[in-house]
Amino acid sequence: MNIEIITPDKTLFEGTATLVQLPGIDGSFEILNNHAPLISVLGKGKIKIEKGKNQIEFFEVNGGVVEVLKNKILILAE
Repeated sequence: MNIEIITPDKTLFEGTATLVQLPGIDGSFEILNNHAPLISVLGKGKIKIEKGKNQIEFFEVNGGVVEVLKNKILILAE
């Protein structure tokens, strides 16, 4: 999956991953390859991106919005 995390100031991450875990406003949720289209609001917390075996990155966000469409994840974060 292609992932892009954008803030009002800069792009935090741009790359590929096998799994993305996001802090939803009602709890965390995960997105895997070939996920159904989705738009959701994010709460305060950590975004976890697994790029491969033992390759994990975390990003702290204060909220935002995520869009999933055709194996592309766009995260607009605060």
